[in-house]
Amino acid sequence: MNAKPTVHRASFVASATDVLDLPAPVFAEVAFAGKSNVGKSSLINALLGRRNLAHTSSTPGRTRLLNLFRAELEGGTLDIVDLPGYGYAKVSKAERRAWGPMIEAFLQKRPGLRCVIVIVDLRRGVQDEDRQLLEFLAEIGRDALIVATKTDKLSHSQVWPALQQVKRQAGGAIVLGFSAETNAGRDELWRAILERAGISG
Repeated sequence: MNAKPTVHRASFVASATDVLDLPAPVFAEVAFAGKSNVGKSSLINALLGRRNLAHTSSTPGRTRLLNLFRAELEGGTLDIVDLPGYGYAKVSKAERRAWGPMIEAFLQKRPGLRCVIVIVDLRRGVQDEDRQLLEFLAEIGRDALIVATKTDKLSHSQVWPALQQVKRQAGGAIVLGFSAETNAGRDELWRAILERAGISG
């Protein structure tokens, strides 16, 4: 398996507020979840080698829908689902309440979902909302992989201890470091995703 697959084409497929309104799954799916300010859209764009496929914004909380993207790779096709960011206080309480059932329904009901990438900011570690999501994924038997972003914001000597701290906070779960700025950790993340999706690189 290659470290990083060739992405022949990456495209937006659909958006929805309800998992039942998304196109039926045809390919293996990987979902990306995280708080609104952890760099989720930047990670997806960096992973796929596209600048503006997933919408990035200086205003956290812009991802308010279930957004489905499709990546045509060297060894197969992978669907990526960008879940609404959670934990952003400036979004209305009603909207925050609506996101919980939307995300939970997707995680519970989506048959093509192979793995959930839970994204945290390496500098801040696992927050209460992240812990609740990880506990929920464990309850429903979903495979979770934690990615700690913004490794470029720490010195080289600080990254490893910070990753170990996140691992302890997450109860010993697998934690990968990633930087959308430098692409550090991209190959390792691709390997983990392809393995879970059953795609050869």
